[in-house]
Formats: sequence, C-alpha cells, structure tokens
Amino acid sequence: MRRFSGAILAALMPIAGFAQDAVIRIEAKRGSEAATIAAQGWRDRFEDVVTFPLSGDWIGIALGPMPQAGAEARLRQLRAAGQIPSDSFVAAAAPGLTPVPGDDATDAAPETVVETPVPPGTHIRLDARRNREDADAVLAEWRQTFPEAGLWQLPDGWFAVTLGPMQDATAQAWLSTFRDGGLLPKDAFTTVAADLGQEVTPGTAPDLPAPGDAAQMPPLDQVQKALRWAGHYNGDIDGKSGPQTRAAMQAEIMAERLAPDVPGAMRKLLERRAAWRDQMGLVELRDDHTGLSVVAPMDRLQFDRVERVLSIYGPRNDSGSALILFDRAGGQQELQDLGGLVTALGWVPNPDRKIERGHIRLEGRNAEHHGLAEGWVRDGRAQGFVLIWPADDPQNQRRIAAEISDSFQRIPAADSATMPDG
Repeated sequence: MRRFSGAILAALMPIAGFAQDAVIRIEAKRGSEAATIAAQGWRDRFEDVVTFPLSGDWIGIALGPMPQAGAEARLRQLRAAGQIPSDSFVAAAAPGLTPVPGDDATDAAPETVVETPVPPGTHIRLDARRNREDADAVLAEWRQTFPEAGLWQLPDGWFAVTLGPMQDATAQAWLSTFRDGGLLPKDAFTTVAADLGQEVTPGTAPDLPAPGDAAQMPPLDQVQKALRWAGHYNGDIDGKSGPQTRAAMQAEIMAERLAPDVPGAMRKLLERRAAWRDQMGLVELRDDHTGLSVVAPMDRLQFDRVERVLSIYGPRNDSGSALILFDRAGGQQELQDLGGLVTALGWVPNPDRKIERGHIRLEGRNAEHHGLAEGWVRDGRAQGFVLIWPADDPQNQRRIAAEISDSFQRIPAADSATMPDG
C-alpha cells in the first residue's frame, strides 16, 4: 500500500465551515495510520473522501459532505453498482470532517458534489435474476418481444429487466393489456427509476401510446373483416362476439400496439385498413356480363374478355395480377365443375381443396403466381372468383382475396334472366 507523508497532518487539521449536512459512511479503521491508508485507497476512486474521529481511536471514512437527498440517491447508485460496501449508510456530517488529499493536491478543498437527478417516468418490471450472467440471458430473451428493454442492478444486488420509462398512466394501461395478452407474467409490476438502483444495460423509451379517451366500439362485422384483413381472424363475418373474435382482437393489440384498449385499437385497425385500400386502388367493380359486384384493385387490372360464363380481367401495366369472375345456373356439381376448369387452366396450380356443401375454396402457388378460387351456390346459381397474384407478394394477395370475398355479391339491379346459363 502507498503511504502519503502529509496525510496524518491533514487528518489532524479540522475543516471549519462545512455548509452541507450529510455523508455516506463507507468504512471505519482503528488508528490514524490504518485509517489514512484505507482513506487513500478510497481517494483513488472518489474525489470527495473525508475522515472524521469516532469514539476511542477509531476513525470513520466517508464520502461528502452533500445534501441529504443527494446522499441518499448517490448511496443507492453506488451500492447497486458494487462500488461501496453493502452496509454503507447515510449519516449526519459529524464535527471534524477532514478531506483526504489526492496525489497532486494535498491541500485542495473538497469538490462540490452535485446531486445526480433520478430519470423521470415509470418502468414495467418484467423479470429479475440474482446474478448478472442469468440476467443478461433473460434480457436477450425479453428483447425479442420488447427490443427497448433494459437492465438495472437493484439495491439488493439482484438484476431487473425493465421496459421504460413512460408516463405512469401509460405504463399502468399497457401492464394490464400485456398481462391479458399473455406477454407478461402475472407478477410483473410498475416501478420508478429511483427504486431500481443502477442502470447497467440501457434501454430506450418504448413507443407505446398513452390511453386515450373512451372510444366507441366500431360495428363488429366491420371489425371482423378488418381482423381477417390483418390475418388474425378466420371465422364467419357475422357481427357476433365470440371466443375467436375476442382472441383476434387481442392478437391485433399485441401485434401492433397502437392502443391499449380494445375499442381504440379496433378504430386504429379500421384506419390502417382504409389507408391500405386507398393505396391499393380498391374500388367497386360491377361486371355486367356475370352480374357480379366485387371490390377489386383496378389500378392493377383491366378488362380482357368474356368467355361464356367467365369475365376475365388481366394485368394492367405488367402488374402480374388477374381476376376472373364466373356465374352460371346450377348447384354443387356445376360449382365443382368450375373448380375443375380453374385447375385445368393452371390458374390455381397444385391446389389445396376445401369443398363443403354450397362452397368451395382452392388455393395453390408456383414460382410465378399465387392462385385462389372461391365459389358459392346461391339462389340456384354457381358463382365465384379466381384471383391470380404475384408469388412474391403474399401479404397483399391474402388481403386482396379477403376483400374480394367479403364484398362478393350479385348486382342488385341485375336481371337474373339475362345471366348466361353455361
């Protein structure tokens, strides 16, 4: 250990006029020589080390002096980081505080300690582990779900994975939502940075919207269509709330995180779908030959020709898209015959078939395109559509197919007697 010739003399020269009122007690040594050596060791790490006499020949070693609030905040940070003993504590500044000089300034006045502000905001505490290695592994796992997560060393030495900071109302709302959605354990809770200790792996504030005003729930049939568009729902569009619809709404909230409440999230979903419809150029197509009406991406389609019971719309501007509408008198057999024709022409390559009474659905793809055919028996007629879409755009293919299926209907003013019979 190093010895400093002026240290003992300095220790015997009390400093008058300390205006601060607290210190962080970190150690005590018996005898001036032992205290001086220990204090100089601490002085290598901290610039505001002081000594002061205790009872008998014991000498205390501390950091300070500083304001009481600043001392308490600094104690939490240093203890959490393992930079001072775990049994260190804040005490009133005792008489006789003497600064421990450094190598280059044996008579320098103690540096003014500025209180480190505690970052504002609320965090969601996701998980905790006793040691750093386990905590780092858990943090990596949580960042697959929440890339913004960070890691703190708690005052008790444990490590906590957190998400934040956020406004308290935002943290409380999303804590409940994430719990309900199964993303968080039931024992997750909110806390503030002042209680977390020292941040060891910084996180970032998550982009989670604050809870808004109470929103009115949109019509449920429109919600179901939008949920199917988003890929969360495969049930009937019946406007009825059931387990599948509720699960789909929860999945949408978890996936997009645009609002923590169901009505607000569903309104955001309808807005997203409407913006996408505009982007894709979806408009109503009324086909006089078949007497059918659908919503279709006419920016990508143009009329090509009719062939008996078929109306064929080919690609516009090399879009790689096509739409075929079909309608003829008949029932299940005629519907299945049309399905066979679709397959034979290669419009739906190597299809997976779903055949039910009054309904068929064929879907398949090759390297160039994705084909889907859907048909129904309605009012004594076999009718439906075939959508051909580029194979490298599966998301829009799925969404366009859902839009066509949802909007498919006979033109109300069409005279069924003028429709082709095959």
